[in-house]
Amino acid sequence: MTYRITGLVPDEFTPYFLMSEAELAARGAQRVIAQADRGHPCRISLEDARKGEALILLQHVSHDVATPYRSAYAIYVREGATRASYEDAVPPVFEGRPLGLRGFDAAGMLHDARLALPGEADAAIRALFADPQIAYIDAHNAAHGCFAARITRYEA
Repeated sequence: MTYRITGLVPDEFTPYFLMSEAELAARGAQRVIAQADRGHPCRISLEDARKGEALILLQHVSHDVATPYRSAYAIYVREGATRASYEDAVPPVFEGRPLGLRGFDAAGMLHDARLALPGEADAAIRALFADPQIAYIDAHNAAHGCFAARITRYEA
């Protein structure tokens, strides 16, 4: 069994980078500049932005389902970021962060969950996918609660 972790689609966020500060504010978003090389995880590239890079901070519906588990939270996206994809490997944005891994069934209902401390994500993902009822996993940063990435089953 294998899995794939992909970043968000960049085209969905391109319009935000063309907006004025007032237009962003009207949508509950804002432009920010990374103050350090860590701490602004881009959900497109699945890497932390580097100090001085521009990002948009906005609310994103990460689990858009008609169940009580629908979820939205703040995320960062970098301008010009390329969509990342990892197969049987965790992205750099997972490194050094405790993660909440939420395993959902095909109907969008929470079936199981795991807490993965730094270095434990791969094993926790594989453990969740050992259950055939889990269709996909949403990873969240455990401390801040924000969506990190979607993890799907993948067979080559």
